[in-house]
Amino acid sequence: MSSGSTRKHTALPKAQILIEALPWLVRHNGKTVVIKFGGNAMIDEDLKAAFAQDVVFLHHAGLKPVVVHGGGPQISAALDQHGIVSEFKAGLRVTTEDAMDVVRMVLAGQVQRELVGLLNQHGPLAVGLTGEDAHTITATKHQPEIDGELVDIGRVGEITAIDTGAIEALLADGRIPVVSSIARSQDDGHVYNVNADTAAAALAAALDAETLMVLTDVEGLYEDWPNSDEVISRLTATELERLLPDLSSGMVPKMEGCLHAVRNGVTTARVIDGRVQHSILLEIFTDEGIGTMVVPDEHEGEAV
Repeated sequence: MSSGSTRKHTALPKAQILIEALPWLVRHNGKTVVIKFGGNAMIDEDLKAAFAQDVVFLHHAGLKPVVVHGGGPQISAALDQHGIVSEFKAGLRVTTEDAMDVVRMVLAGQVQRELVGLLNQHGPLAVGLTGEDAHTITATKHQPEIDGELVDIGRVGEITAIDTGAIEALLADGRIPVVSSIARSQDDGHVYNVNADTAAAALAAALDAETLMVLTDVEGLYEDWPNSDEVISRLTATELERLLPDLSSGMVPKMEGCLHAVRNGVTTARVIDGRVQHSILLEIFTDEGIGTMVVPDEHEGEAV
């Protein structure tokens, strides 16, 4: 076979992949997509680099990505270094004043900086901010209920307001906002540590985003875990609500976030496997998708 025809055969599948993406490119053009960056994708160097490539690809494909991140593993490591014990209650990190200083330092000064740096290898795109900036995220003290009692877990916040002004200005300027999940206090001049899944969902709703994507360390929501590893590929808000009481504690804030998003104007919310390189592109630009997609109830029966 001549080199010309070999080249034609290797090029054709690439063209077919690009063509498959076309309807999705048209559908998502100009739309805002909020991506919660977390799990293994935050720690593994290759996955981090692939994540940054995906986000930049979305940007150049005409979408408006907004990245929201936490930093559980990095925070735990830094607290260890500072001799502060990591304690969890009701699945949330107990955050003392001393711990909050470390949380803020790690999220805004380490995780966010690294992510901004990875994105900006591809051009002057990413701008980092925290929820403190321009009143982006406001919170009050969150006190979870354990066995009927309200428990004090320190500087952990419950989001009360979102101001999207700074993020919208960055998007209008062709930038990629990278938001650390720290909130300003509504009432006492302090800052709060807020759950990054919850923050991403609240921002997606306030930005009127097309899609919320939450990266996790599982393939999606399982049909009947641990008896089966069949992933539910699509479910409505009401179907998800019925499943919530039986979910593992790690999945609850993620799925509650998806539920909040689709109940508040976001067209689809998806939980996808961040351990798969380029999972974001596979989810947005292919017919199969790879995770669990949550849709609003009124979209039942409609192709999304």
